[in-house]
Amino acid sequence: MTITEVLKENVAKYGGDTALVEISPEVQEKQTWREFELVEPTARAIGRREITWQEFDGDACRFANMLTDMGVQKGNKVAILLMNCIEWLPIYFGILKTGALAVPMNFRFAANEIAYCCDLAEVDVLVFGPEFTERIDAVRDKMQGVKNYIFVGGVAPGYAVNFRKGLSEHSPEYADAVLTEDDDAAIYFSSGTTGFPKAILHTHRSLISSCITENKHHGQTKEDVFLCIPPLYHTGAKMHWFGSFLVGGKAVLLRGVKPRWILKTASEEKATIVWLLVPWAQDILDALDRGELDMAEYDLSTWRLMHIGAQPVPPSLIKRWKERFPSHDYDTNYGLSESIGPGCVHLGVENIHKVGAIGIAGYGWETKIIDENGKTVARGAVGELAVKGPGVMKCYYRDEAATEAVLHDGWLYTGDMAMEDADGFIFLVDRKKDVIITGGENLYPVQIEDFLRASREIKDAAVIGLPDDRLGEIAAAIIELQPGSTCTEEDINTYCEALPRYKRPRKIIFAEVPRNATGKIEKPKLRQMYCGESLVKKQTEK
Repeated sequence: MTITEVLKENVAKYGGDTALVEISPEVQEKQTWREFELVEPTARAIGRREITWQEFDGDACRFANMLTDMGVQKGNKVAILLMNCIEWLPIYFGILKTGALAVPMNFRFAANEIAYCCDLAEVDVLVFGPEFTERIDAVRDKMQGVKNYIFVGGVAPGYAVNFRKGLSEHSPEYADAVLTEDDDAAIYFSSGTTGFPKAILHTHRSLISSCITENKHHGQTKEDVFLCIPPLYHTGAKMHWFGSFLVGGKAVLLRGVKPRWILKTASEEKATIVWLLVPWAQDILDALDRGELDMAEYDLSTWRLMHIGAQPVPPSLIKRWKERFPSHDYDTNYGLSESIGPGCVHLGVENIHKVGAIGIAGYGWETKIIDENGKTVARGAVGELAVKGPGVMKCYYRDEAATEAVLHDGWLYTGDMAMEDADGFIFLVDRKKDVIITGGENLYPVQIEDFLRASREIKDAAVIGLPDDRLGEIAAAIIELQPGSTCTEEDINTYCEALPRYKRPRKIIFAEVPRNATGKIEKPKLRQMYCGESLVKKQTEK
């Protein structure tokens, strides 16, 4: 089975049921519609749009016909550069229906990164929204391979076709391309932590496996409502939705991350599953602690599962969450874009006593922890995590050397340092390239960051290595304090006395901790700010 066949089944079984809902809180609060001119004014005014499975498939078919008329065929590449919106997923599936490859792009890409990724992935068509017009205009002359542009918004630039107008001119019927699970399906991009992003090639087998894995982990049914907040260009958000997609469950796309918006949407849409990033969960708890949110205003009785992925989760955060929401199941998943996202390692709701671990091998997956020679290390020892399963990427597209560096006999070497405890649970220690070597000792920043975030005075923390003539590197902690906190450097140093001496940060920097769209700390940016080019280069070569 391919992912497009799942959509056909949903249409046959649940055609008139709601498939997707889009909530735009700014529209609701300001009664304005600045970004899109796509629907009737009455719908725009309330900032809520929805489509049924029949409408979802109809728009996907219209878009497939539109692409076909542009000459798109099996094997071509169509890039998506959009903010989350109700058009995003029908566009994605319309691309797949033609046999072309969907190429989701990070909405934070600068103009030169857009051009680089379009060239690397050999993009034929670029679908984009109004937020990106200036960036595309700046580099369009460099993107000679892009033959057609499709604009999802109001008035399209002169070089682009208007998406809505194009749909209206095409049929909602389409004979999907003949596909197998081994056919290429999508190209995703790495986070680009060591320079420009790599292009990650996945097959239809990867996509369908993510549906099955996610559903096995969280038991989604037709009645579940999945609240999706993270960006759809990332494997995490979409592949977690795939667990609901497999059974025809409704998804709600929330365009905003303010705590009151998340709780209001979960309440009004009767969400049962909410996937959060660490900063958003923390912001909700902090807003509750400050009395900025009144729980009496929200009905969260349907919310059964809160799960977090994309980054290490501080145990202190989950302890606070369970104090506020004792009826919620909690889960965390570990995955990479190279392993299609939703849980090649998986904690499991029944294992909350192991909070802090990323878990055990996910459904259909194998794991091992290896030394520099690829040999499995003893339980309790730190090594590199390797994973094997149906969602491992086919390759880094057009980068044979990078592919050979991480794929070995079906195993993906993740670059993450980890250890396995006596019960077989895996704990993430740090990224291999982020390990700090100070006076011959290995420091793992994640361990220190978790310790710091356990303080109620600290909102967020990041630990990086700074160059030191005597020790090689020392640990520096960038600390973002809670609003109103008067915590001093001396207070932090006193708090850190509970750590072994060699793990204590040697330098404290009070500043905002930058995170990317998927919640990961932007350590290259921090190294650039506080270390200079020399250490940036050193870290990326580790």
